Amino acid sequence: MFIDVHCHLDLLSKEEDLNFVIDNAKKNNVFIVSDGVNIESNREMLEYNFDNVSICLGLYPIDIESMAPKDIEEEIEFIRKNKDKIIGIGEVGMDFVKGESEKQKKYFKDLIKLGIEIDKPLIVHSRKAEKECIKILEELKAKRVIMHYFSGNLNLAKRVIENKWLLSIPTAVKNSEHFQKIVEITPLNQLLCETDSPYSHPDKKFPNEPANVLESYKMISKIKGLGIKEVEEQIENNFNRIFK
Repeated sequence: MFIDVHCHLDLLSKEEDLNFVIDNAKKNNVFIVSDGVNIESNREMLEYNFDNVSICLGLYPIDIESMAPKDIEEEIEFIRKNKDKIIGIGEVGMDFVKGESEKQKKYFKDLIKLGIEIDKPLIVHSRKAEKECIKILEELKAKRVIMHYFSGNLNLAKRVIENKWLLSIPTAVKNSEHFQKIVEITPLNQLLCETDSPYSHPDKKFPNEPANVLESYKMISKIKGLGIKEVEEQIENNFNRIFK
């Protein structure tokens, strides 16, 4: 089984027929994890009833910026109440493209604490905030962590590895020297694969879809000098371990 550990089916459904996308993934033996990012998408995640899809609920840092504290706290409680319907908390984290944000830091900490409380892994977005995200995760002693689309430098990637967290490799690895280097330095037992659909198409098109996650597997296989079957089996083991 191949696994797309991170995508956004709600956004993909605006571009493509979702049933076709799900069927195409199934034909390619791809299991899908779809993440919520706000109030609307979290509710859409809970409506999915596909046998090759599991869901996570989360709050994207950019969405947090525009939400009232009361609404954020209510959504965190909503995630807590639906803990038995999800396999993880995501997408969560921090995004400092427009500068540091104390609001994002506060609620990222709250979401980490929630993950520890309900014993679910965190799928972490850390754009331009990689160092800060790692520091907070370390301070709160988070163990079950997936660094999604990690764009930090190799020294920070090594810190992720030292913490025994997992790195999710996007299909952009096909043309990205950065992600190819991440694969080189990361033990196979700390890797997962993702598409981030509808974004990050391996051939720089739009939209991407979960079936394309095979491109991440192929590149990992090439870089590690291993057969695709060995990579597939180890990543499935990694997935089962983190989402136990």
